[in-house]
Amino acid sequence: MIEREAPVSRALVIHPTGRDGLNRADARLEEATGLAEALDLEVAEAFIVSTRKIDAGRYFGRGKLAELKERIVEGKADVAVIDTALSPIQQRNLEKSWNVKVIDRTGLILEIFGQRARTKEGVLQVELARLAYERSRLVRTWTHLERQRGGRGFLAGPGETQIETDRRLLNEKMAKLRRQLDEVRRTRGLHRAQRQDVPYPTVALVGYTNAGKSTLFNRLTGAGVFAQDMPFATLDPTVRALELDNGTTLLLSDTVGFITDLPTELIAAFRATLEEVREADLLVHVIDASDPDRDGRIEDVENVLDAIEAGPRHEQAMIEAWNKADCLDVDSAEDLAYTAQIANLKAERAVKLPISAVTGDGVDALLAAIEKALARDDEKLVISIAPAQARALAWLHENGDIIDTQIDPETGDSTVEVRLPPVQAGRFRAQFPEVAVPQGIAEPPAEDDY
Repeated sequence: MIEREAPVSRALVIHPTGRDGLNRADARLEEATGLAEALDLEVAEAFIVSTRKIDAGRYFGRGKLAELKERIVEGKADVAVIDTALSPIQQRNLEKSWNVKVIDRTGLILEIFGQRARTKEGVLQVELARLAYERSRLVRTWTHLERQRGGRGFLAGPGETQIETDRRLLNEKMAKLRRQLDEVRRTRGLHRAQRQDVPYPTVALVGYTNAGKSTLFNRLTGAGVFAQDMPFATLDPTVRALELDNGTTLLLSDTVGFITDLPTELIAAFRATLEEVREADLLVHVIDASDPDRDGRIEDVENVLDAIEAGPRHEQAMIEAWNKADCLDVDSAEDLAYTAQIANLKAERAVKLPISAVTGDGVDALLAAIEKALARDDEKLVISIAPAQARALAWLHENGDIIDTQIDPETGDSTVEVRLPPVQAGRFRAQFPEVAVPQGIAEPPAEDDY
């Protein structure tokens, strides 16, 4: 039996600078190279090209076009990766000029998503995004099939061209996928409603792709989800229960990583997944502290959060976990620790924490910060419960955080000090109106609790 493996494609990775300038060009080029390698492309050469003016038809000017063609021939490349969004006409003209396959940034990310999606929901979301992308690429692609079909004689209509047929078929597929994803969205909404009835607070790990979210998720929950040093190792969100030291149980979710210029098709297609981020009680922004472009990538994550109406700008609590602190040199680690200390003092609570998901350093401090952040709005109540009201006592044990319990030996009454989330406190008052429950917080939390 003869085994034949598919030949590995050689690629040229080109990052045009014009919109983002030279300050982030090196980081963007390195990222684009990593994305190409994640698709199992052999990168023959990767370089930056300065573009003063963008040509509407070919993106690059004629001189630069010829120069790039020479480098493609010299590198024996059969794929050209352009790290920017190309119009359908630009992509088609570049392919004709260079006689190689041209992939822009959006197409590259969609290809990776298509390879990594595993669950039914993930496959549906990626397929919808891919079809939305390909629909725009039908323009002038089918020139060899522009014959008109149907109709006979001068009284008959012209019929339907091939491009119209393909566009109609794509629209039908996309409509079907949207209906299926609407069902997924409805199911996720029901699951969220069920969790709110329990309820457990929800914490979502967010951050740039390859920042170490899945490694941290495994460290906290022992879930064993796939974690690897590659872009978009996680596409399908995973949720696990996590019990804190104070006995509080929360639901921790590992989400898809964000990236610079995340295609709008993906944001639209992944809305069912991204709603989990928006509905979370607390976000943990995992940041790669060793990334030279970490400030730019923090901004990119915040922009995506804005696009889905999540994050601190939308009054959603967030903690920054500066991961991979073990990869920093001594001076950089000291600078990060000092910066985090100043930020926490200004915020009067832990908002920035250096950690290492690999070694476990700082993870306990992160869990303590999560515990305090979730308890910020809780009501601390002191309740007197008679023996005949044992049902109310059982409800508090099941749904609240019991701080202290004292029993009167003469009457048998229990004096319970309990911490309850505002929603649960309201439910307790509604369900057990006969129990005297003080309104509001019994005592304000100490400043050092934050």
